[in-house]
Amino acid sequence: MSDGIIKQLSFLDRFLTLWIFLAIGAGIAIGYFLPGVSDFIIGLQVGTTSIPIAVGLILMMYPPLARVKYEKMGKVFNNKKLLTVSLVQNWVIGPVVMFVLAIIFLQNYPEYMIGVILVGLARCIAMVIVWNELAGGDREFAVGLVAFNAIAQVLFYAVYIYVFITLALNWLGLAKDLNINVSMAESAKTVFIYLGIPFFAGLITRYSLIHVKGEEWFDTVFMPKISPITLIALLFTIVVMFSSQGNKIIQSPFDVLIVGIPLTLYFAVMWFMTFFFVRKIGGNYAETTAVSFTAGSNDFELAIAVAIAIYGIDSGQAFATVIGPLIEVPVLIILVNVALYFKRKFFPAEV
Repeated sequence: MSDGIIKQLSFLDRFLTLWIFLAIGAGIAIGYFLPGVSDFIIGLQVGTTSIPIAVGLILMMYPPLARVKYEKMGKVFNNKKLLTVSLVQNWVIGPVVMFVLAIIFLQNYPEYMIGVILVGLARCIAMVIVWNELAGGDREFAVGLVAFNAIAQVLFYAVYIYVFITLALNWLGLAKDLNINVSMAESAKTVFIYLGIPFFAGLITRYSLIHVKGEEWFDTVFMPKISPITLIALLFTIVVMFSSQGNKIIQSPFDVLIVGIPLTLYFAVMWFMTFFFVRKIGGNYAETTAVSFTAGSNDFELAIAVAIAIYGIDSGQAFATVIGPLIEVPVLIILVNVALYFKRKFFPAEV
């Protein structure tokens, strides 16, 4: 990674992969050496819902959804060609690519296969803004696409779970020994809790505070104060999740690698495919980069929340989704550098 990119990242973001590894290590250690602590945390639940995990996941989603400038959505409609490309890549090509990769590499690990599919169905609404900013992409266009994806996700994620997991996997005869008949109502309830609540909280927070204090104060004072909540909540969730599977991870150390292969291929395939297609149809560097990072990223926070809510915290599905940020962060940082190289190579007039 170049020094310029490193300096633009905050201390927490700069070492995000390290924090995730440390959280995984801490979780495994707790689960293996202090099983009573893990049992106590997991036992704090109402029905099948773990209260600590529910709070952690909702807090994880809140800052990114408060940051989204929903009023900028209008810009994406000014360029219908790029909007169409982005929608097709995000809501047709992306889910299908991840679905196919999951089946190719993980059909012998059906729980992991379902977890990876859940990641593919969750379109990016948070970290894409960071990657796009570092690569010098069109900020307003990226924000517009993120806002559009956030709203679309509230409306369609439950439908996609039903179509790709309940219907498609049953039709293909995969995962026969697992209960994959997830109802649309159950999925919709889960999506509303873990995406709807932070979505409306973020929306209300954003516009009420901007009305009272102004947008500059909101962006420069309030958001920097609450942004670390996402990482803290993510790390807490990872610690609890991995503590529940400490013995499993120690007994099967290659499972992270097994899950990581289709995820890595997905991020690379989607990003390069989108970049060269948008460039070919006449997009400038800033637009091409914004659409590429939007298509090549995923909302792993939502995937984690849904996997835990539907399949349980100690499930293989939940384990697979938490590998998402572990893989996405280093891969997308590499792609930031690739984008900057492509800018010099293919868009010299814009350097």
